[in-house]
Amino acid sequence: MARSGRDKVKFRRRREGKTNYYKRRIMVISGKPRLVVRFSNRYVVAQVVVSAPQGDFTVAEASSRELVKKFGWLGGSGNTPAAYLVGLLIGYRALSRGIKLAILDVGLHRVTKGGRLFAVVKGAVDAGLEVPHDEEVLPSEDRISGEHIAQYAANLKQSNPELYKVRFSKYLAKGLEPENISKHFEEVKSKIMEKYAKSEAKAEEGS
Repeated sequence: MARSGRDKVKFRRRREGKTNYYKRRIMVISGKPRLVVRFSNRYVVAQVVVSAPQGDFTVAEASSRELVKKFGWLGGSGNTPAAYLVGLLIGYRALSRGIKLAILDVGLHRVTKGGRLFAVVKGAVDAGLEVPHDEEVLPSEDRISGEHIAQYAANLKQSNPELYKVRFSKYLAKGLEPENISKHFEEVKSKIMEKYAKSEAKAEEGS
């Protein structure tokens, strides 16, 4: 609340830590679609958003919640492998709606080299969506596939079985041994790629 006529109250979403209006203005002026990536406590969400005088319009959307419900993902819904798969989904969906390029909108997230944010970017790029980025910020293939999780789980299972059961209780409850997460990742990735490959084939047949 302003204390005097000279005080300027920041916009509500800026006060709540949801929007950086300076960065947003630059992206909107560019006229390019935005790849918006956000993280909650449990899920990864990605959207391709187009700005217009009337407001923002979501052209495509994907979340790690879908990975569980539609593709049988048994791993964590907020980790690096899940982020990559969400990126793959949003990339394919953007292309199916005629979007070939999008600029990354990180919001107020802290940008970390090799982090989940860039796992989403890697997935979108692998799907064929052009997202300007520096190759050095992308996570390694081992992290994307969850190999680091598998190795940690295998070592923990051998050294401390009880702690292993506690740390990976959610994986085990779903029937996934965490040391096999890389194989499971490849299976889910294949399902996504096959689905959109079939969609593209049908579109070509109908054209």
